[in-house]
Amino acid sequence: MNGTLDLPPHIRDEMVAHARSDTPFETCGLLATDAEGRIAGHWPVPNADRSMTWFRMEPKAQLKAMREMDDEDLEWAAIWHCHTHTEAYPSPTDIEQSAYWPGIVAIIVSLQDPEPVIRAYDITDGQVSERVLTVAQEAQPQGPR
Repeated sequence: MNGTLDLPPHIRDEMVAHARSDTPFETCGLLATDAEGRIAGHWPVPNADRSMTWFRMEPKAQLKAMREMDDEDLEWAAIWHCHTHTEAYPSPTDIEQSAYWPGIVAIIVSLQDPEPVIRAYDITDGQVSERVLTVAQEAQPQGPR
């Protein structure tokens, strides 16, 4: 993904819908890429702690999602969660937790404003660097002319 992240609109919409589904609690999920490095799948995962200030993926649902990625020849590429009342920037807890998933992009969906904000980060050894996040255009079906 090299410093950029192209998010398909339908996956962005799924993430935002899941983020809003359990407000005021944080929600979370996983994203996977195909062989060309494009985001190709989204797995919402329940927040096992159902907390307003942190998330912990429900282990069985996370394992199921990772097995499905493997079955579909996709690679785990990103973990996302929402901040219901703060900006889309990693909290100290987010930065600390990132040590458990090196090389995985961290995405935060902020619901603090009426329009959700989504930002993506690489977090390495406690250092945060933001990626350029765009919403990719999905191919339009070609109809008769």
